[in-house]
Amino acid sequence: MTIYLLVMLLLRSQPATAVPAADSLRVPADTANTAAGPGELRVIPNVSFGAGEYLKFNINYGVITAGEAVLKISDTTWRQRPCLKVEFTLRSKPFFDIFYRVDDHYLTYIDSAGIFPWRFEQHVREGSFSRDFTAEFDQVAHTATTSEGSRPIPPYVNDIMSAFYYARTIDYAAMAEGQRIHLQNFFKDSTYGLDVKYRGRQTVEVDAGNFRCHVVEPIVKAGGLFKSDGKIFVWMTDDRLKMPVRVNTKIPIGSVDAELIEYRGLRSRCEATVPKE
Repeated sequence: MTIYLLVMLLLRSQPATAVPAADSLRVPADTANTAAGPGELRVIPNVSFGAGEYLKFNINYGVITAGEAVLKISDTTWRQRPCLKVEFTLRSKPFFDIFYRVDDHYLTYIDSAGIFPWRFEQHVREGSFSRDFTAEFDQVAHTATTSEGSRPIPPYVNDIMSAFYYARTIDYAAMAEGQRIHLQNFFKDSTYGLDVKYRGRQTVEVDAGNFRCHVVEPIVKAGGLFKSDGKIFVWMTDDRLKMPVRVNTKIPIGSVDAELIEYRGLRSRCEATVPKE
């Protein structure tokens, strides 16, 4: 169950290296793929999320609610730069602890102006397995210093959490169905390509309400029980917030859903709600 339940669903930690197709859009070169010196770091407009945002999800395997996940944001600083501290926790339900206890915590410091990461932490406690990993991203010297060594990185590389939040700044309303955005994502000791494919619009019902949504598909692959061969779908509200409300992936023994059950502290009023009939 682990990270594959929501982080691997919402954020997906082991993306396949993807070669952009003709319908792909790269992040503009003048903001994302160009070296920058001090004081020259990019600025990405963001009206989608900010400090105070709190999102809670149920993790459902079929009719069973196996776990609960929370994403929350607060203000902080890193090396004197204003940042958003994003925390993700994933815990199994008490009855599920009998079979496999999960208590995972992820943390990233995202630059408030540029929407890129400065620091990432992973603290995993799953059954008898534990893992602690940290990475600091020097976005000027283009080096990642991790708890397992140092690696070169491309300009404005993402971690598994900042990639998701960067994706919330994209204007999907201007995209055609099937069009892709190409990102770069650092995980463990390597940088991977990550394509986000736009799948159109759909209205979806979850415990938190009914919402008009953009549907996107991260083009990824991963091994193990929750291998999905890239068939992961994310529903985000079609207003300026692009709030995630549902994630679905097929697995060899069924499907896993993450569904929004509570939200508060949004950057602005959600304009994608649809009254229940």
